Amino acid sequence: QVQLVESGGGSVQAGGSLRLSCAASGPTFNPFAMDWYRQAPGKDRDLAARIMWITGNTNYTKSAEGRFAISSDRAKKTAYLQMDSLKTEETAIYYCRGGYAVRDYWGPGTQVTVSS
Repeated sequence: QVQLVESGGGSVQAGGSLRLSCAASGPTFNPFAMDWYRQAPGKDRDLAARIMWITGNTNYTKSAEGRFAISSDRAKKTAYLQMDSLKTEETAIYYCRGGYAVRDYWGPGTQVTVSS
């Protein structure tokens, strides 16, 4: 059974940076992709960034391009999200997701609060 746990959230002023981590536990971990989603209060959960687990190819939502960087350490079974130049509207709960062919695994989320 795979479990994901996010860490690294917190409070930061606009323009600041945070680095989120998503650590997987379980005997094996081999998703096709790891994603970072975010859900702002009263809004849908949206994809912010994706990294393909084997190739390392990355994709970002348009608003995150140039400011966010997703990476992974396969040996540590961990994905990261470096977020720079954060904006107040990016206050949200950030979730990581491990995608498999038959199901997805989600972490419980970590709160990111960006103040002006």
